[in-house]
Amino acid sequence: MDLGIKGKVALVTGGSRGLGKQAALSLAREGVDVAICGRTQETLDKTVAELKANGVNSIGVIADVANQSDIKALHEAVVGGLGPIDILVNNAGGSQAREDITAVSLDAYKATFDLNLYGGFELMQLAIPHMREQGWGRIINIASIYGREWGGNISYMSAKAALIAATKHAAQTLGKDGVLVNSIAPGSISHEGGSWERFQRDQPREVVEDFIKNNLPMGKFGDPEPLGDLVAFLASERASLISGSCIVIDGGQSHSMI
Repeated sequence: MDLGIKGKVALVTGGSRGLGKQAALSLAREGVDVAICGRTQETLDKTVAELKANGVNSIGVIADVANQSDIKALHEAVVGGLGPIDILVNNAGGSQAREDITAVSLDAYKATFDLNLYGGFELMQLAIPHMREQGWGRIINIASIYGREWGGNISYMSAKAALIAATKHAAQTLGKDGVLVNSIAPGSISHEGGSWERFQRDQPREVVEDFIKNNLPMGKFGDPEPLGDLVAFLASERASLISGSCIVIDGGQSHSMI
């Protein structure tokens, strides 16, 4: 299936490893020139080499999306290195605090929003003018099933719920301009260096087995590849009627019917 996005320019935040890396690879295999950002030069360089092996242009930019001062410089580096952004994948995220409402500090709560929401929000604002001008653009925000229903910790759940809401609102605003905005809600997907890999490594076998039995209907943790391919599809011409959606990719793990 030709997805019709060869020659487009994408930025994938947190794209040097994990789900972001897989999204970047799936886009590169469709002929998209891909910029990634991350915090470790060695990891960036390794992933950029993998992306270039697909015959596309790629650059890696040192940036922390939780740091507001990095955002504009990141955008400028991508535009200067590859060109204006046609496809934006806001993937960087995680938990900055794991305490519940009785213990989490306001600063830690805000820090989780910095990582999961505010950096991506500013990148959306920076990328949108070019997308509007050309009448085509794709924004894909990586949320979580815990942004749709109860789960995880209060900071992460709140930030991902806000990201899904911002996605929906932006889609309503930009649809007439040919800019499609969607979010993806992954479940428990295991990848190298990720939290679910650490969980399986560090917890007793019976704890891991109980988690799988009680939470994962397919009897296993997810793999990154289906998420990467979903990102590529949502970026494509084939997804031209999908906007404002939050698409769950969790092997049946979540309970929400909406």
